[in-house]
Amino acid sequence: MTQARLNAPTWNIDALIPPEMAAKAEEVGVQKAVMAPLNVFALAILAGAFIALGAVFATTVTAGASGHLSFGVTKLLGGLVFCLGLILVVIAGAELFTGNNLIVMAWASRRITTMQLLRNWLIVYAGNFVGSVATAGLMLISKQYTFGGGAIGLNILNIANAKCSLGFVQAIALGIMCNALVCLAVWLCFSARTATGKILSIIFPITAFVASGFEHSVANMYFLSIGLLVKASASAAFWEATGRSASDYANLTWRNFFLANLLPVTIGNIIGGSIMVGLMYWFIYLRGQSNASE
Repeated sequence: MTQARLNAPTWNIDALIPPEMAAKAEEVGVQKAVMAPLNVFALAILAGAFIALGAVFATTVTAGASGHLSFGVTKLLGGLVFCLGLILVVIAGAELFTGNNLIVMAWASRRITTMQLLRNWLIVYAGNFVGSVATAGLMLISKQYTFGGGAIGLNILNIANAKCSLGFVQAIALGIMCNALVCLAVWLCFSARTATGKILSIIFPITAFVASGFEHSVANMYFLSIGLLVKASASAAFWEATGRSASDYANLTWRNFFLANLLPVTIGNIIGGSIMVGLMYWFIYLRGQSNASE
């Protein structure tokens, strides 16, 4: 064996254990909080588009499935393909509001300030909204919702209308459960050293939240905006093909988009991700190791 081979680096692909994951999550939180705002916003736009792509995949795959598959199997398929969104965020690199709830670990350790935390969340949330709605606009122009004899558009409308019909407290609870699972997926990714490991870490938690009908604020930015755009723009031929009319979706309004869904779901996502996952793991593994921010 040559000297070069002897001196070659050895790569450890063993998964990190939870205390190491917590330290990594804290360090990542610091890096995110001090990133240049323009970069954060650009990466957030990408994340909104990536999650929207997962939603496009899910609405396409589940279109018309209710007449042929059971409710559970249809939801399972939708959840499985929706994983595309977070896989793109994690592997390609982007800033997602729900995942960034874990920045509270760095905040709790006093390595970043409250202002830095809130600034990141605000910029990322705004960027996610821009990316999601822009993708919805592009999908409307593509008229992909007319495919399958309008089956995709009908699925889009039914999903959006159902989300706008939730009770306020119900939406908060569904948002809590959703982001607990999303942040657990991100948390598991901190243990992985390879792209394959990260993808496998994502699949089950994300599939679970979608299949269970939980509510994700960034995904809803797309689901609801595309539903509203289809409702407002669909042709008479589309309504005739689907046997429906815009009046069948009375709850699908811009007011309900923001007040009945996005607001309570965002509140729930913050509770589920920041408190149930981020602060819980901080309390277990990092409490007592805090360093005052300089």
